[in-house]
Amino acid sequence: MTDTLRLDEVVEFAENPEPRCPCVLLLDTSGSMQGMAINALNEGLLSFRDELIKNSLASRRVEVAIVTFDSHVNVVQDFVTADQFNPPILTAQGLTNMGAGIHKALDLIQERKAQYRTNGIAYYRPWVFMITDGEPQGEADNLVDQAAKRLQADEVNKRVAFFTVGVENANMARLSQIAVRTPLKLTGLNFVELFVWLSASMSAVSHSKVDEQVALPPIGWGSV
Repeated sequence: MTDTLRLDEVVEFAENPEPRCPCVLLLDTSGSMQGMAINALNEGLLSFRDELIKNSLASRRVEVAIVTFDSHVNVVQDFVTADQFNPPILTAQGLTNMGAGIHKALDLIQERKAQYRTNGIAYYRPWVFMITDGEPQGEADNLVDQAAKRLQADEVNKRVAFFTVGVENANMARLSQIAVRTPLKLTGLNFVELFVWLSASMSAVSHSKVDEQVALPPIGWGSV
């Protein structure tokens, strides 16, 4: 890390020493998401931002990062607090490198937690929220298996809370093999409702004490 980056970090945490609730949105932008699905997802991201910034404490505590996966894995948004979050417009193309996407999301969290610790910032258990309309495609099975094992170990050791949402034709059975928590099936393209729920959940966590169990709002946007 360069000295300039370190200085930015010190200034950032000095200006806002609130405990952080990190959330990585791990989003499938493969070709099958083209059209209505990707448009609805973009609309959902705007709702997420709008809902979070209504809550002054959540807007300073919840941090959002976005990792997309198609034939490539991209960090399209590094961690920023909700009040600094400006959702990108996502486009869809290519295959579904889900295993590499999971690794990247977990790497981002590991790096961010190290920055919190260095700067004496308390943090809540990070969330990863993966949304996909398919299954891993275009990468080696052993890479997906390694990502699943790493994710399961992180979940068991309470290093992360990983949620999986399947859209339309998602292979729910395959997603169940990867994630520890039962994947949820999105009703239609209810992305706005999903992101309003996610914002309410993150806000509830941000208002709690670190490590406190929080009851999440009922899920009206999908089913098990």
